Amino acid sequence: MRNVSVSKRIKGWMMYDWATQPYHTLIITFVFGPYFAEQVIAHLSASGLDQASARAQAQSIWGMGLTISGLSIAILAPILGAIADGTGRRLPWIWLFSACYTIGAAGLWVASPTDFPTTTVLSFFILGMIGVEFTTIFTNAILPSLGTKAEIGKVSGDGWAWGYLGGFVALIVMLLFFAENSDGVTLLNKAPLLGLDPDLREGTRFVGPYVSLWFVLSMIPFFLWVREPKSSGIQIRTAVISGLKSLGTTLKSLPLRKSLFAYLLSSMFYRDALNGLFAFGGVYALGVLEWSVVNVGVFGILAVLSGAVFTYIGGYQDRKFGPKPVITFSIVALIIICAVIISITRDSVFFLPVATGSSLPDIVFYICGVGLGAVGGVIQSASRTMMVRQADPKRMTEAFGLFALSGKATSFLAPALIAAVTTLSNSQRMGITPLIALFLIGLVLLVWVKPDGEEVG
Repeated sequence: MRNVSVSKRIKGWMMYDWATQPYHTLIITFVFGPYFAEQVIAHLSASGLDQASARAQAQSIWGMGLTISGLSIAILAPILGAIADGTGRRLPWIWLFSACYTIGAAGLWVASPTDFPTTTVLSFFILGMIGVEFTTIFTNAILPSLGTKAEIGKVSGDGWAWGYLGGFVALIVMLLFFAENSDGVTLLNKAPLLGLDPDLREGTRFVGPYVSLWFVLSMIPFFLWVREPKSSGIQIRTAVISGLKSLGTTLKSLPLRKSLFAYLLSSMFYRDALNGLFAFGGVYALGVLEWSVVNVGVFGILAVLSGAVFTYIGGYQDRKFGPKPVITFSIVALIIICAVIISITRDSVFFLPVATGSSLPDIVFYICGVGLGAVGGVIQSASRTMMVRQADPKRMTEAFGLFALSGKATSFLAPALIAAVTTLSNSQRMGITPLIALFLIGLVLLVWVKPDGEEVG
């Protein structure tokens, strides 16, 4: 194994967050996701479906893609993690799923508006999602080797902040130079670069190849500087059998390992609520505050930028106080943010009326976006270091596989509860209230989580 300094290994490892954040920021949330919905709605409407039904079906199709990828990850993550721990190798798996990421993202270029191939586009999206989620599992498992228990909180926070900054830079470049609006121009009021045809939405479709190329170039330092010991020499068949047995033993022992079990359950609920808040924040603003897509884009930029700044600061707090107090504070802050969001309408703030045409509701909602980005980044970073403290050092990849499983096992819960409560109450504001309940459950379950985990026998 070539000698690489610890500093370079940390910098290389942090480049993974920089490399992958644009998939979440550009493809899932702010650029390709809305474009996908827009095209599906247009094609369904052209086939004779009414607008309301077309919107509902488009959301259902997008949700189906997320569900398929989520189930695949939930089923395979702990199994592959156990196998990787058995062989002692993680980098080969990172190479494999990096290929899935690259191909899946680049393939989104085929999403032409003239003959939108929904199934093909969704297949590429699912492949890219599987790539980003599985590479995350294996790179997270490398984290404990980058420093002491006290130091890794800072490393994790720096990495997450660096990732947010990468997502911010990638989003700004995309909006300024490539993604076109209905008039065929970017935010700079110019046609997309590289001669991309705005009539065929090539500027927006370029987000796929752009994110793919961003990933490939950004991962060069990771593969150059992140090293691991040679393989244990165990054959893959033996590793599979051993890994499955180990996973079975771990699952059976979870009720006895109260701290780890409580943390997996807690994170399952609060991460689900956090994802729901990110996913429905823009939808809420569009419906309740009558925002335009431009307003939502600004909201996203503020959230990503504040995430970069505050997650970096949160890394210091993690190192000073440990991840549990940071997670606890973050959940309380997210509950407050949810309560404030529910209090905002076009004509009121904090449930108090405001003058007609007042910009106060917009300002307060923007502030909520800043808070959401800040606290969301901090809690995700601290969650990663908390998992390191709870896990068996010898089974770290398996542990992060279980962490991924807990994050996907109830990923349907927040959207389903929001949809149900919104339908029953006929109110978008009331539809957000289940998120508060999910955060509270996660907060209560933290009581049984030991800050430094349990001794593994």
